[in-house]
Amino acid sequence: MKLSSVLLLFVTAVVLFAQDAMPRMTSVDPSNGKTGDEVAIAGENLDKANVGKVYLTDGKEDFECTITDQNATAIKIKIPAKATGRLSLMILTGGKEPKLIQQPVKVTIE
Repeated sequence: MKLSSVLLLFVTAVVLFAQDAMPRMTSVDPSNGKTGDEVAIAGENLDKANVGKVYLTDGKEDFECTITDQNATAIKIKIPAKATGRLSLMILTGGKEPKLIQQPVKVTIE
């Protein structure tokens, strides 16, 4: 019994350390703007290895943003031309299995 418990703990530790860091956006400044404006997004694990693309989305239509600067704690993007209204930020993760993840941060575009 003791050997199986140790083995289970070892396997669990390996799986946890093998997972990629999950990117998370926490705020955007300014939280409103016009097309072509640049906004700064703060968060964690936002580097190129974890975030491949950034989108603005209304749930039906997605607008790809141009990333102008990027590091582990911040990303700067330009608001795309056709985006309007109150839109959520969404990321495409990096790595072997990219995933789209909607973030709890919104931008209002005039």
